[in-house]
Amino acid sequence: MRFVTREWFLPLLFFLSLPFLLLITAPLGQLLTSSGLGDLLHTIKDPQVLQAIGRSLGTSLTAAVLCLLLGTPLSYLLARRQFPGRRLVEGLVDLPIMIPHPVIGIAILSLAGRYHPFGRFLSDLGIQIMGSYTGIVTVLTFVGLPFYVNTVKSGFEAIPARLEKASRSLGAGMASTFVRITLPLAWRSMILGMIMCTARAISEFGAIAIVAYHPMTAPVLIYERFTAYGLKYSQPVAVWLVIISFCLFVLIRLFSRSRESAYA
Repeated sequence: MRFVTREWFLPLLFFLSLPFLLLITAPLGQLLTSSGLGDLLHTIKDPQVLQAIGRSLGTSLTAAVLCLLLGTPLSYLLARRQFPGRRLVEGLVDLPIMIPHPVIGIAILSLAGRYHPFGRFLSDLGIQIMGSYTGIVTVLTFVGLPFYVNTVKSGFEAIPARLEKASRSLGAGMASTFVRITLPLAWRSMILGMIMCTARAISEFGAIAIVAYHPMTAPVLIYERFTAYGLKYSQPVAVWLVIISFCLFVLIRLFSRSRESAYA
C-alpha cells in the first residue's frame, strides 16, 4: 500500500511544482535566448557596460565586507544572548527586506541630504552621499545587511554551545573563545552570508536610482537603455547580469552543501 501511495504522490508533487518552475524558467529562458552570441560579445566589449558591471561588482563586494565587519557582532549577539528587545532588534534587521526599496533611498537621503544636520556634518567631512560611490555602497549595505545577519546568525546557532562552555571552563575568556573557537567554526557561514549579501546587492535598483543614479550600476544602465532605446538594447546587458547572478547563486549552493557536510 505504501508503495502504491508513493507511485502517485511523487508525480503529483512534481506536477504541482511545474507552474513554479515555469514561472522562473520561462521569462528567463526567453531573455537568455533573445540575444544572439554576436550581440552579447558586442555588448560586453562596450566600455560603458563593462564599467557599469564592474561598478556593480565592486560596490556590492564592498558592501559585503562592511556587512562582515558590522553584522558579525550583531549576528553573534542574536544567536547566543537573550536580552530585552531582542525580538524588536530582529524585526529591525528584517525591515529592509519588507519595505519598498525606493523608500530606503528616500530615507537615506532624508538623513544624509543637505537639509539635515547629519548630512551637513558629512558634507563638512567631505563625504558625499548623493550621486557618489559612497551613496551606492551605503544603499547596498542597507539592503544586504539582513541577508548577512540572518545567514551568519543561523551559522552561530548551529555551533554546539558546549564547545564554547568547554573552552571557558579551561580558563579562556569570552573574547578568546570567540576568536579561537567560534569564528573558525563559523567562517563558512560568514562567507555564505557575504555571497548572499553580494547577490542581493548586485540586483538593487530602486534605492540606487534615488540616491545615486550616476555613476550608473548595471541595473540602472539596463533601465536607462530600456527607456532610451527599447527592449532590444537593454536585453544583452540584462543577460550578462543574469549570468553573473546565476554564478553567484551556484557559489551559494556549493558553500551551503559544504556547510551541511561540516556540521553533519
